[in-house]
Amino acid sequence: MTDDTRSAVWWEPPVAGSELDTLIGSLERQRRTFAWKSEGLDAAALGRRLAPSALTLGGLLKHLALVEDQYFTVRLTGEQLPAPWDAVDWDAEPDWEWKSAAADGAEELYGLWEAAVARSRAHIRAAAAEGDGGLLIAYTSRSGARPSLRRLLTDMIEEYARHVGQADLIRESIDGRVGEDPPADF
Repeated sequence: MTDDTRSAVWWEPPVAGSELDTLIGSLERQRRTFAWKSEGLDAAALGRRLAPSALTLGGLLKHLALVEDQYFTVRLTGEQLPAPWDAVDWDAEPDWEWKSAAADGAEELYGLWEAAVARSRAHIRAAAAEGDGGLLIAYTSRSGARPSLRRLLTDMIEEYARHVGQADLIRESIDGRVGEDPPADF
């Protein structure tokens, strides 16, 4: 996002910004809401489930860290998955991030997600400096199509929106935290 098109509140999309700034702002709003819904919890709270689902906030943190790296490290730039993802046998353990999160500490889960988001932001900034939302990403589908940065951002916004709703329900069951937007001082 450029400073001149950034909204007064950095996590909100600009009121009348460019297409790319609006998409990035929408993604940042989803990331911020997810961070607020999952912040400040210990490992036991991050492992809490709502029956009958096995979904946990810890699992969501680890899953979204993986998806950040899959989308913005692998698909956008063409780089390989970084650690810890590069050591996983995904064919043998396709849901590894969800299952292994239960054995991880809170600091490890938060750190993993924050590091993946930081990498993603850097990759998005670099791509945005090269072009607009129509910039074709490194990934090529089986049919030979190369999606645009616009499509990648839209897919990630959808990914976060789905999981923010799940995080909302889990967090409410832990300590009653509810709300659509984080407080201004978050």
